Amino acid sequence: MSRHFGEIRQLGYVVHDIEAAMDYWSRTLGVGPWYYNPRVPIKHYRYDGQDYEPHNSVALANSGFVQVELIQTRNDVPSMYRDFLQAGRTGLQHVAYWTSDYDADLERLLAQGFKPKMQGEVGEKGRFIYFDTEYHPGTVIELSEVAGPKGRMFDLIRESSLTWDGVTDPVRPFPDLSTI
Repeated sequence: MSRHFGEIRQLGYVVHDIEAAMDYWSRTLGVGPWYYNPRVPIKHYRYDGQDYEPHNSVALANSGFVQVELIQTRNDVPSMYRDFLQAGRTGLQHVAYWTSDYDADLERLLAQGFKPKMQGEVGEKGRFIYFDTEYHPGTVIELSEVAGPKGRMFDLIRESSLTWDGVTDPVRPFPDLSTI
């Protein structure tokens, strides 16, 4: 467990082909089911202090307590994912820590010298921020707010992984965040 952040709750993998990645993770590694959104509705997205409109596809599944996120960029908007790919990398890009007290944790991390690089919001009380912490591939840190519907969706994904038979509906649509 990190002394700064608590437990790592998510591993974020940047991939070129999200459909192939979901198939590999579910068939070969037995991880699933995957909750897939071909275009994640990100609001208030900023990269290096500039506003942009990203188009990212995301799939989420759990392996035990840890959530696995697969990310495919669909446009050339500046992002840490695009930077990762342009550096010739694929695979583990970030680790995420979840919080229900986003403002307090963000203030604490900024006071400790962490530098924001990319941020946005997915659903009400679903803010996220990535810090410029890449020491080697896979060490970017994300702080993710789970106080609202996004947190409830994460609970649903974890719970469904506990009873998944490894075959039935390996890929499912994201739930509508406005209804959970």
